[in-house]
Amino acid sequence: MGLLVFVRNLLLALCLFLVLGFLYYSAWKLHLLQWEDPNSVVLSFDSAGQTLGAEYDRLGFLLKLDSKLPAELATKYANFSEGACKPGYASALMTAIFPRFSKPAPMFLDDSFRKWARIREFVPPFGIKGQDNLIKAILSVTKEYRLTPALDSLSCRRCIIVGNGGVLANKSLGSRIDDYDIVVRLNSAPVKGFEKDVGSKTTLRITYPEGAMQRPEQYERDSLFVLAGFKWQDFKWLKYIVYKERVSWTHNIQREKEFLRKLVKARVITDLTSGI
Repeated sequence: MGLLVFVRNLLLALCLFLVLGFLYYSAWKLHLLQWEDPNSVVLSFDSAGQTLGAEYDRLGFLLKLDSKLPAELATKYANFSEGACKPGYASALMTAIFPRFSKPAPMFLDDSFRKWARIREFVPPFGIKGQDNLIKAILSVTKEYRLTPALDSLSCRRCIIVGNGGVLANKSLGSRIDDYDIVVRLNSAPVKGFEKDVGSKTTLRITYPEGAMQRPEQYERDSLFVLAGFKWQDFKWLKYIVYKERVSWTHNIQREKEFLRKLVKARVITDLTSGI
């Protein structure tokens, strides 16, 4: 009888231990564990490895984004007129709201990408961690990696991004859009037949798999195709296209929208039509 009681108590203790262990693991996995110091701070680091304060979130973004420029930027660009090209403005503001941002790497990946160790530390969309083999395979059959010499020679470039949500219809902004040095169109944003509203110039067409135009003839012959790699599947998709292999999958674009809204709110980019 005593042996049965001992075995029963042992089994109860083991069950309790397993339940507590499961609850502890689940809470940690879901970031709901409350047994830590409530005053503790999750540390973030900038591109130089320096610790950021509590005003930044876990990813390193400034928590309170508003339309006010940091004091040093406000002073530096105070004498520039409205609409004037401001050298280094976008990268300086991006660094202010996301200190991990670094600009030593080229605008587009080329066959020297392996030497840029910093961008290999972060997963897409902030880096290329884990994508080395895919990128190497893509670049091995890619002829051009850069802007045209004419654009590269400009000391300052004014850029505008045009989406494909239809918000430019009947706005007659075409000539204003074409005044920019670089016109970036997103995904399947149309041009032909809508020049009065959207302009006729296309310098870059940036897309990801789900938003890309499906037929080669839909792309402008004098524009550059740019893949925005938000996840590892995007790099795989481009490899399939380059090597003429078959692909069939889609994903939720909410992550990309959230990222663009942060950039607009921080004035890194300007949403002229309130379409984001």
